Amino acid sequence: MSQDQSFDVVIIGGGPGGYNAAIRAGQLGLKTAIVESRGVLGGTCLNVGCMPSKALLHASELFEAAQHEFKTIGIEVPAPTLNLVQMMKAKQDSVTALTKGIEFLMKKNKVTYFVGFGKIEGQGKVSVTAQDGSVQHLTTKNIVIATGSEPTPLPGVTVDQKQIVDSTGALSLPAVPKHLVVVGAGIIGLELGSVWRRLGAKVTVVEFLDRITPGMDTEVATGFQKILAKQGFAFKLGTKVTAAKTGTNGVTLSLEAAKGGNPETLEADVVLVAIGRRPFTQGLGLESVGITTDQRGFIPTNHFKTAAPGVWAIGDVITGPMLAHKAEEDAVAAIELIAGKAGHVDYDLVPSVVYTFPEVAWVGKTEDQLKAAGVQYKVGKFPFMANSRAKINHETDGFVKFLADARTDRVYGVHIMGPQAGEMIGEACVLMAFGGASEDLARICHPHPTRSEAVRQAAMGVEGWTMQA
Repeated sequence: MSQDQSFDVVIIGGGPGGYNAAIRAGQLGLKTAIVESRGVLGGTCLNVGCMPSKALLHASELFEAAQHEFKTIGIEVPAPTLNLVQMMKAKQDSVTALTKGIEFLMKKNKVTYFVGFGKIEGQGKVSVTAQDGSVQHLTTKNIVIATGSEPTPLPGVTVDQKQIVDSTGALSLPAVPKHLVVVGAGIIGLELGSVWRRLGAKVTVVEFLDRITPGMDTEVATGFQKILAKQGFAFKLGTKVTAAKTGTNGVTLSLEAAKGGNPETLEADVVLVAIGRRPFTQGLGLESVGITTDQRGFIPTNHFKTAAPGVWAIGDVITGPMLAHKAEEDAVAAIELIAGKAGHVDYDLVPSVVYTFPEVAWVGKTEDQLKAAGVQYKVGKFPFMANSRAKINHETDGFVKFLADARTDRVYGVHIMGPQAGEMIGEACVLMAFGGASEDLARICHPHPTRSEAVRQAAMGVEGWTMQA
């Protein structure tokens, strides 16, 4: 491969933002390169995030069902035993198949893939440093920064990926801990906490705020916490972790009340630090083109354009939800702008999903946000307890909530806590993208018996004609 290569677009980072940008650029006929340091494409999401965590969530859910649910519905099996080595192998096999699939998509769309650390060396210049230290130099009309994010460290707590782990380490524990303490009651902590609780760990969640899942509608979050507590989670809210000491018998955490109070200690076998993520922008050579990050490390952009001509940024390195599907939307929009088309992302319509059981999914405004903005709104709610499919499947926890304008009935937000919520939120996204009213969805025929009928019944509830509860 020649040392000097010229491209229309060079994308630094091979995660959901980067590889989708590469695919779209290839489709639009742009000569494209993608640079990824891991040696495998897919980024955090595919390698140590969304995909492996979903593999373990699925496997652990089946394990728990075999322990508790099978007997209820007349399936008599011996008590299941956990083969954690095989479970981890199945997880890795799935991840490997997906990464190979992305490599195929690069070839299909004529994208040149460079393995190494990408660094901007000035306008239109990118160096790629391989693991052996060799360097290749690329020239390009456009650079797209898609380097994603990394776990936020917790002061006073050093991650060793053995006794104190971040989300990456929590996906590959060699044994089920007796007591797992999760620091942070956000989506990542609750999902990984669910995996290990189902496999036999006692799980305690320590959260600085006085509630779980910040950003989630408060009514939904309150109900969600009750369900998780019923499943066996213990919560210490309004509590700060000040230090962690590892020893042969485990980890001793030092805690104190967030608002001041007597210090206490908490013993654990394993501690998972899951207090959020921060943009990964170190060592990218941003200064060589005059880009300065903000105080939180994000790259300021205007429609994905940075302060430097020909340099664009997408995904977790810019503001907005740190979600793989948001990065994909950024990717398509940025590349279409580069190609002279009209790229756009509506950040009000990026859904969020927690893949616990039950799942929680939402899109648009929360009730808290509408109250704070002084908006007049109506609420429609429907419990899964009254949904036939959920009832026969023994999955009745949760509800659907619609929030719509009191005068026009335009839908502001939809919140679902229940089985398959992540799959069902899509119709709410479509409804809201077209400026739809709750009545529009309420008058659309849904198949029976399905969980999706609960969404329709909640939409009916906005105007007070829920029929099945």
